[in-house]
Amino acid sequence: MADGLRKGLTSYGDAGFSLFLRKAFIKAMGYSDDALDRPIVGITNTHSDYNPCHGNAPQIIEAVKRGVMLAGALPMVFPTISIGESFAHPTSMYLRNLMAMDTEEMIRAQPMDAVVVIGGCDKTLPAQIMAALSVDLPTVVIPVGPMVVGHHKGEVLGACTDCRRMWGKFRAGEIDQQEIDDVNARLAPSVGTCMVMGTASTMACITEAMGLSLPMSATIPAPHAERFRSAEASGKVAAELAKNKGPKPSEFLTPGSFRNAQVVLQAIGGSTNGLIHLTAMANRTPNRIDLGAFDDLGRDVPVLVDLKPSGDHYMEHFHHAGGVPKLMEQLGDLIDLDARSVTGQTLREIVAKAEDVPGQDVIRSKDNPIKREGGLAILHGNLAPRSAVIKHAAASPKLLQHTGRAVVFESVEDMTNRVDDPDLDVNADDVLVLRNAGPKGAPGMPEAGYLPIPKKLARGGVKDMVRISDARMSGTAFGTIVLHITPESAVGGPLALVQNGDMIRLDVAKRSIDLLVDDAELEKRRAALPPVVTPDWAKRGYAHLFHTTITQADEGCDFDFMTGEGKT
Repeated sequence: MADGLRKGLTSYGDAGFSLFLRKAFIKAMGYSDDALDRPIVGITNTHSDYNPCHGNAPQIIEAVKRGVMLAGALPMVFPTISIGESFAHPTSMYLRNLMAMDTEEMIRAQPMDAVVVIGGCDKTLPAQIMAALSVDLPTVVIPVGPMVVGHHKGEVLGACTDCRRMWGKFRAGEIDQQEIDDVNARLAPSVGTCMVMGTASTMACITEAMGLSLPMSATIPAPHAERFRSAEASGKVAAELAKNKGPKPSEFLTPGSFRNAQVVLQAIGGSTNGLIHLTAMANRTPNRIDLGAFDDLGRDVPVLVDLKPSGDHYMEHFHHAGGVPKLMEQLGDLIDLDARSVTGQTLREIVAKAEDVPGQDVIRSKDNPIKREGGLAILHGNLAPRSAVIKHAAASPKLLQHTGRAVVFESVEDMTNRVDDPDLDVNADDVLVLRNAGPKGAPGMPEAGYLPIPKKLARGGVKDMVRISDARMSGTAFGTIVLHITPESAVGGPLALVQNGDMIRLDVAKRSIDLLVDDAELEKRRAALPPVVTPDWAKRGYAHLFHTTITQADEGCDFDFMTGEGKT
């Protein structure tokens, strides 16, 4: 029997009085005894005027409540913080763990037999899932869904791959101010998350592949009626979970579930951010993500989804082609089809119902992939002893084996101030290096890894260069960009030793990234590094907690005390 209102009674030293008081006060909201005697489904409210990605959250909440009540349980909506990617200073990643803690503690603190978490914008789904896995309460995840596409001069546009592409044209002088203003008004034509395979779409697909959300929920466009019917169905599932006290995430998330997430991440050409988030999620469970095994999967799993930035289409096209169930059908024995979903079905049962759409060209077969290898590769070398990552599916093939001269930027501010300087000593064969942009260095590991092509080169027709950093990159971005160099420079990682003019060699086929400087010289430089000190920004409050406990990218950038392993 569900605990309902009796769960987690506030401590007054008298359990009977605690329940009496709880009922007395909640009745001020107009609830009847009949309502209060039912199993309770908590529903997160992440709507915010600062978060257009979650603009449809109020409608989703109403649909979930309807589903919960149709199934005989009581819905209770509660707020958590909301993180909107382009409004979060200094970066949304800085706030992900705060949202995870907020969500976890609110689930623990309030009586509910099951919970529905509603998220979408890049860091919200991982934060909510980290929380849900930590609490291990029966959970249904609802992605808010992608925007619909925009149009400009007969061309389909989508945030934010085309944001970057069109901004690059503007920087290069190929389009004028009036046209970039027109584009600005057309890139995001509805609420919802970016409609390309950015981090939000990546996380939604991973979530569905793990069985934490209902089939097709990753891809339904945010404004479509189907999105709200799916939310109603999610509410019904949550009510059954509440009545039955399960299954909890720990009861159906197997090592195979996490492997499925990795396979799908590779097959969709997903965001590099997805790997950090999946690592953090796994670290809240007995499972772990092995980066070597992930890279091995990438050699076996082809990119099958033809979506920007690795391909040509957008999320609504992926949806109409059959979505994640159809993708998993095409992946075949690469997926553990015996893994289960929160609905109680196996993936085998879900895949058997995948829609067959004649003539669709968004989801390819394994014998006709977009790319023969998966979207992401893990690199090692003397620049990245613990790892770095590259989204080689969205890189320039001619730059995947490249040796060039380092052009070093000390920080995001330094890059901003100097990258367009006409006197900057840089050419197209150089390697742009950004440091002090990792978890501790920036802080919050901003999406600054997409270093802009210096304006004088962009206006000369240069579209891509090798760029390396300890920062992240938006999943919507493209280019030959090495990210998440670990350890980061701010803690004395090798990136801190690079000097202007050093030669750097990238060889993606060999999975290597190396600074071509002898060991003796590197040790000399290391000895000359200034001591690591606590910066002024990190001396109080959440900033202090973040700086003193954040782990590196290869460990998911979670707080070390949340994983129970004490790593730094």
